[in-house]
Amino acid sequence: MGDHWQDVAAEADIPVGGMQAAVVDGRRILVCRLREGLFAVDATCTHAAAALDEGWLRGYRLSCPLHGAAFDVRDGRALGPPAFHWLPTHRVRVEGGRVLVALGRA
Repeated sequence: MGDHWQDVAAEADIPVGGMQAAVVDGRRILVCRLREGLFAVDATCTHAAAALDEGWLRGYRLSCPLHGAAFDVRDGRALGPPAFHWLPTHRVRVEGGRVLVALGRA
């Protein structure tokens, strides 16, 4: 089965330290731009199902606006309580200035 890449944003619209929510194949994801590149994770907190795009990104650390659960956007790792489950990560690439995302482990 081939990869299904979906266009989610213009690369220029996501500044370093910024994030952009999108829906890919019916799933809400969040694209985050760090100095080392673009990363995509599920946009729903694994602790209390809050919208992570309403939280904040500091470096690689994405924090949930509800209870402060934090995740590493590079690999989806939960960085401590109250979250224990990692965020699913997704593949990202840039073509012609457009950010494309495919569901599945990055």
